[in-house]
Amino acid sequence: MSTAIAETERPATPRQVLAWGLWDWGTSGFNSVILTFVFSVYLTKKVGDDLPGSISATSWLSWSIGIAGLVIALLAPVSGQRFDAAGRRKQSLAILTALTVMSVAAMFFVEDSYQYLWLGLALLGFASVTAELATVPYNAMLTQLSTPSNIGRLSGFGWAMGYFGSIFLLVFCYFGFIAGEGTERGFFAIETTDGLNIRTVALVVAVWMAVFVMPVFFAVPEPTIPKNADPGAAEAGYIESYKVLWRDVRELWDEDRRTVYYLVASALFRDGLAGIFTFGGVLAATVYGLSAADVLLFGIAANVVAALGSIIAGRFDDKYGPKSVILTSLVGLVAIGFVLIMVSGHLMFWIFGLMMCTFVGPAQASARTYLAKLAPPGREGQLFGLYTMTGRAVSFLSPALFGLFVYLFAADRAGIVGLMIVLAGGAAAMWFVREPSEVAA
Repeated sequence: MSTAIAETERPATPRQVLAWGLWDWGTSGFNSVILTFVFSVYLTKKVGDDLPGSISATSWLSWSIGIAGLVIALLAPVSGQRFDAAGRRKQSLAILTALTVMSVAAMFFVEDSYQYLWLGLALLGFASVTAELATVPYNAMLTQLSTPSNIGRLSGFGWAMGYFGSIFLLVFCYFGFIAGEGTERGFFAIETTDGLNIRTVALVVAVWMAVFVMPVFFAVPEPTIPKNADPGAAEAGYIESYKVLWRDVRELWDEDRRTVYYLVASALFRDGLAGIFTFGGVLAATVYGLSAADVLLFGIAANVVAALGSIIAGRFDDKYGPKSVILTSLVGLVAIGFVLIMVSGHLMFWIFGLMMCTFVGPAQASARTYLAKLAPPGREGQLFGLYTMTGRAVSFLSPALFGLFVYLFAADRAGIVGLMIVLAGGAAAMWFVREPSEVAA
């Protein structure tokens, strides 16, 4: 089985690369605005604040997101495999993106009453599944658009576009529809009655996504999947696809265990990276004393720094390889994390917090590059599906260790140790994974 990216005969045009990056620019708003900062908060603090019974809206939200994560873990690898086998990678991306856009638009109908909580949770869970599954064919396109000499820069560019798009949309929605006091909010003075201002935000996000995802479907063609790239995958039904998947995983283990080792190692450090963003705002407020407004400003600055780091590190990725960038980033994150444990105050958090963010973007972008270089031609979707699945499988580690250390030391600051342990574990595992080859085996 070939385990490396091959040089393409005709590199992608700048127009195609920009179109690919715009998809990330457009869809990143789902995670930042809908899933993290705005709509999920609206569901728990407004829609479900008077929910009858002993189970809180926050608990229902966490369970719905947990179920969505399980569905993603089960579907991602065989979905990617089937996208490749059918030669419909772009078509699958279009369908999954359209379903996400429609789900987000339907959130407009979730009014500020607990009777609408179930609709909101169902839409949020469904959109989480389709949005995550859409990243499988999207990431697989990286090998289609890049060459071994520029794949790192392209991956970094894509991550940076996601960061910048997320910032722009979050700021626009906050100042346009949320900021202020009283019954009318934001620059557009939208009524808060029945949660109209937040419901309008959902429509804005849906339109934003629909506009910016369109270029990739016109500029980037369907890839040519090599014949017999994955024997039997095209004819297999959905249940049979799991048998094909198991066969392919065993082949990977027998022929190039590096891929399996990498999937495990990357799952560890990617969970640590996710933990930094998940708990960064909480730590900023409870440990370093930042106000809610300052936390938002820090979040904007953090995304800018991470985006710039992704772009710059892409050049080092192409020159020295993704493993070097990943290990350098993880070591930097662990070192700065332990400095943060010892310092206090706004200024120290701004300095070392932003230093930490400079390493997050490069680690994420190079993690994608590494797998793209390992992926056998025609099986990129399958491997990126496994990449998604393994990430979901260990997604409990950072929250669990963060909570454990907070509990043991009765201090939120101690939770940083839990995150650093996950990152250090990922770095240690990554140390033993060989660098991917630059040319096809």
